[in-house]
Amino acid sequence: MNNLIKFLLISVAAFFGLVTQSQAEYPEKPITMVIPLGPGGSHDLNARVFTSIVPQYLGNAIIVKLVPGASGQTGTSMVAQAKPDGYTLLFTHNYFDQLQSHIKKLPYNPLKDFKAVARINYSAACMIVRSDSKYKTLQDLFDAAKASNGKIKMGHSGMWGATMVPLAQILSWANVNASLTPYKGGGPTMQALLAGDVEAILQFPSGVNAQGNKVRTLACGAKEKSLGNPPVLSDLGFPGQIYMDRIILAPAGTPNDRIAKLQSALVKLKDDKTFKNLMKRLGENTAYMNGPDYEKVRVENSEKYKDLVKKMTKG
Repeated sequence: MNNLIKFLLISVAAFFGLVTQSQAEYPEKPITMVIPLGPGGSHDLNARVFTSIVPQYLGNAIIVKLVPGASGQTGTSMVAQAKPDGYTLLFTHNYFDQLQSHIKKLPYNPLKDFKAVARINYSAACMIVRSDSKYKTLQDLFDAAKASNGKIKMGHSGMWGATMVPLAQILSWANVNASLTPYKGGGPTMQALLAGDVEAILQFPSGVNAQGNKVRTLACGAKEKSLGNPPVLSDLGFPGQIYMDRIILAPAGTPNDRIAKLQSALVKLKDDKTFKNLMKRLGENTAYMNGPDYEKVRVENSEKYKDLVKKMTKG
């Protein structure tokens, strides 16, 4: 009997030891990363690259889930309401995260309900048209917009999103109007351009490169070698910057050790040759920023965007 009791005690201790060890080995199952945008955009393209590489450093897979709708709010709300256990993350951008709350009341508070895991990279927007378009330069497009009395059609990736805000800034700077149509992300916006539904859009390098010779780049917010070094907006007199940060956020309350595990895996991408080669093919940079550093950026940008919204809405 004593031997049996001893055996049972040892078995129970071993069982609870395994459970404790298992709980410590995050992630025990695949992680879901929600993108609050449609398929085919630059977020989708960038995510497909890094989620294919990072599992070797993380120890489990990251599954991409596209949840477009309500200018990013549908997917963002899903993650805000998710259990803060590190198994549901959000891959979003600075405009959704730091600007939208200054436009209208959201079903979540971005700065309070989320914390930054990392910025994967950033990207400058480019004005593009179809390759068979009559517009050869940005000035050609502006002249046509003025001649149309604002009827020229342009598309963007959603209200107050990563291409709508820069597009509005550029048009305001050029003192031209246009008929703007929102789409659910960069992918659908690109499809609208290729279909001839709109005449011009803003897009990011990975999205532009994916189309090859189907599109022509008129100007970019920064020097883009992968696109053949088109004109830079600042060289044309544009006074602002139109960068999009691609950021991974976790629900507030996610354990710090799990955030740290994610960061430890993601930071290794900077030195991963396969990752760097794939990102180079996309035409995107690998300017990683860790969560604590990007948290400061979130707060600073939120204040800047508050002022920007006032100017754009004349509020």
